Amino acid sequence: MDGQDNENPKQSTADMTVFVQNLLQQMQTRFQAMSESIICKNILFKMGNRIDELEQSINDLRAEMGQEGSPSPSASLKAREDPKSIDDST
Repeated sequence: MDGQDNENPKQSTADMTVFVQNLLQQMQTRFQAMSESIICKNILFKMGNRIDELEQSINDLRAEMGQEGSPSPSASLKAREDPKSIDDST
C-alpha cells in the first residue's frame, strides 16, 4: 500500500502541472486577443483623427482659394428644401 500512496502524490503533482500549464496557455491566448483588439481600436482612432485633420486641411485650402463663400453641396441641398434661405443670401 505504501507504493500506491507514493504514486498518488506524484500523479497529483503531474496533473496539477498539466492543469497550470493549460491555464497559463489559455491566459496567454486571451491576453494576445485583447492586445490585438486594443491595437486595432487604437489604429481606428488614429485613422479617424487623420481623416478629421484631412477634412480640416481641405476646408483651410478651400478658404485660402476664395471658395469659402461658395455653397457646399449640403448647403445647396438645404436651399432647395427651404426657399427662404435663397432669399436671405441675396
